[in-house]
Amino acid sequence: MKAYQIGSQNGIDGLVPTTRATPVAGPGEALVAPRLVGLISRDVQLLRGTYGPRQSETRIPMSEGVGEVVAVGAGVTEVAVGDRVVCGHFATWHDGTFRSDVFAHDIGITHHGWLAERVLLPAAALIRVPDALADADVAGLASAGLTAWNALVEVCKVKAGDTVLCLGTGSVSLAALKIAKAYGAKVVITSSQDAKLETARSLGADITVNYRTSPDWAADVIEQTDGKGADIVIETGGVDTLGHSIAAAATNGRVIVIGVSPGEGPAIPDYLSLILKNVTIHGIANGSRAMFVDLLDAMVAHRMTTVVDRTFAFDQAPEAVRYFAAADHLGKVMIAL
Repeated sequence: MKAYQIGSQNGIDGLVPTTRATPVAGPGEALVAPRLVGLISRDVQLLRGTYGPRQSETRIPMSEGVGEVVAVGAGVTEVAVGDRVVCGHFATWHDGTFRSDVFAHDIGITHHGWLAERVLLPAAALIRVPDALADADVAGLASAGLTAWNALVEVCKVKAGDTVLCLGTGSVSLAALKIAKAYGAKVVITSSQDAKLETARSLGADITVNYRTSPDWAADVIEQTDGKGADIVIETGGVDTLGHSIAAAATNGRVIVIGVSPGEGPAIPDYLSLILKNVTIHGIANGSRAMFVDLLDAMVAHRMTTVVDRTFAFDQAPEAVRYFAAADHLGKVMIAL
């Protein structure tokens, strides 16, 4: 079968095509033929060698996708041949609260990912995709969509009347925008490009802030929310933006830390604001299978769709990664098989 591997992890050009024997489904496994694969920021970090420890040079990357089950191993009852399926990238986190050991089976990192003609996945981690949802709506959910759902619904219990601040127009922020609006919340979104902010407004954003033309963007958020600030902040920026997110938060606000980008620091330059506003900082990592099921159900109920920027052919995967890494896109970048 055709596949890609991550190589030496010294840069995005390390992604190279390869040929592998088609895997065989063992007990508890399903063999899946990917149809559409989504790119996320850690795919680029992995290729650059900046995401955790180095992995095997022969690792097949990409943590999210949608595909069709083409074979199952002994004892598999969760899915059947012909089912269209997705799964979260923490394959052993089926339900319950977060456990640190979920990182031991991380699809696309510690185990082979979706960028191949066939991929072996634990059958217990797979979820049948509702017929009402298109491939393009679900292929990019396992990381960004599921993380946004965990942050807003599971952790923050978002509700009508809340103000949600989403940093940037990346996949997590756009997914959070869709989810927050479905729950009746007001959404503030930031970007360095007015064109992206205009698109965000067309997707439902109530307030937009250009952080390049307004360097003190937290003050801008406070002003545009009538002095209140954001009840929930989806913090995807990393170390250098955390202080601004606290400044933009409302009293009793919750800052959900998702971004892991390194920075100059200090991460929290004003501890006094943290205390005076009683802000909660909560870090999360993706979500469980049960959360993913709930997300899919909500997408059907609220007719939510996923914003797709561009789709590349399988043999254009390196070009897709370079396009994604340039960070000029708005919406998911996909690879079709």
